[in-house]
Amino acid sequence: MSEAVLASDSPSNPVVTVERGQRAVFCGLTSIVWLHRKIQDAFFLVVGSRTCAHLLQSAAGVMIFAEPRFATAILQDRDLAGMADCHEELDRVVEELLSRRPEIKTLFLVGSCPSEVIKLDLNNAAGRLQSRYDGRVRMVAYSGSGIETTFTQGEDKCLAEIVAANSGRTDHENPALIIAGTLSDIVEDQFQRIFDELGIGPIAFLPARSGDAMPIAGPSTRVLLAQPYLTETAQALKGQGAKLLNAPFPLGAEGTLLWFKAAADEFGVAEALFNDVTSAPLARAKQAVGYQREKLRGKRIAFLPDSQLELPLARFLARECDMNVESITTPFHDPQIMASELELFGDHPDMIEGGDLETRLDHVRQLRPDLTVCGMGIANPLEAEGLRSKWSIELIFSPIQGFDQAGDLAGLFSRPLSRAAKLEV
Repeated sequence: MSEAVLASDSPSNPVVTVERGQRAVFCGLTSIVWLHRKIQDAFFLVVGSRTCAHLLQSAAGVMIFAEPRFATAILQDRDLAGMADCHEELDRVVEELLSRRPEIKTLFLVGSCPSEVIKLDLNNAAGRLQSRYDGRVRMVAYSGSGIETTFTQGEDKCLAEIVAANSGRTDHENPALIIAGTLSDIVEDQFQRIFDELGIGPIAFLPARSGDAMPIAGPSTRVLLAQPYLTETAQALKGQGAKLLNAPFPLGAEGTLLWFKAAADEFGVAEALFNDVTSAPLARAKQAVGYQREKLRGKRIAFLPDSQLELPLARFLARECDMNVESITTPFHDPQIMASELELFGDHPDMIEGGDLETRLDHVRQLRPDLTVCGMGIANPLEAEGLRSKWSIELIFSPIQGFDQAGDLAGLFSRPLSRAAKLEV
């Protein structure tokens, strides 16, 4: 079933067609892989099935006996059949976990498809456990279920719950600016240095590297999104009085410059100072992208729905790498968050929100682009048909934001094309 809706009242913006049907995406549990690396004193306890456990272990590339900071409390047949008290069993698992891992400061109880099917209320469980372990561990519950969501929304739900859990705290001052969205430490440090040189601060990152450092927004706080899939997080921060700054996402030289410019304009940074601070990293970024542009110029690319980065990436590849964007399908489209991206992109194909798997695959087969950005499960069948592919999840795990990563971002798209050219007989 399809339904056409306008993304904006502006005639230059595309029509976004909502298409429902079969999908092939990872669930929100996948986000635990990068969240547990970022929040270094947290533990993620998934309440789910053995399939959930296998997914996490495979996605993280970590054997469970290495004792990473995530695990799965596996629901057995008795739990699913309602023959056992799941809450009693969960209390026992949490007690055993905290006695074994006393360094844990924040415990995330993560719901899954099985736990939601049997209506296990993890929010009540978190409240009950918080009363028991108050002062020692902070309990936060959120859903990582894959029912009607894609894998990046796991982070959105996690951060939204962190914001809600911190809303009553008074032990922190409100930062001037919150950067929302998980970034690698090296990118975060680069951003911090530039904001310091611009005289903007204090700055806080959400998520922070420790549970105690999670920022609390207030009426004087401004928010810049570093990731485009944080709809619920943005609403939660706005609910605390913060103002969301409208900006493209910091992908590529142009996107990063305009992202910083949005903050600079909001905080009254002089134009001369802004140009002085950003001119050198901007020149490096343009030069690095230029090395890859010759390999990408004129190549045709299509995006299948997976990560919600589809539109910002398409904008970067079209405007900075001279690629021809043939098709954009994204799992979910937030017209407010994407407003600057749509304005910047200009003339481009209409978009599909949602997308039926077979219909989208048939469309790609008809287009036969030089490169298709898609999920891992779809890539191999496309490769078998002679269609080059790029895993979209790699763009989540890789540090791609900021000036210094712009060339690396372009290289992620040029390498599959170069490899295909070398393999041609």
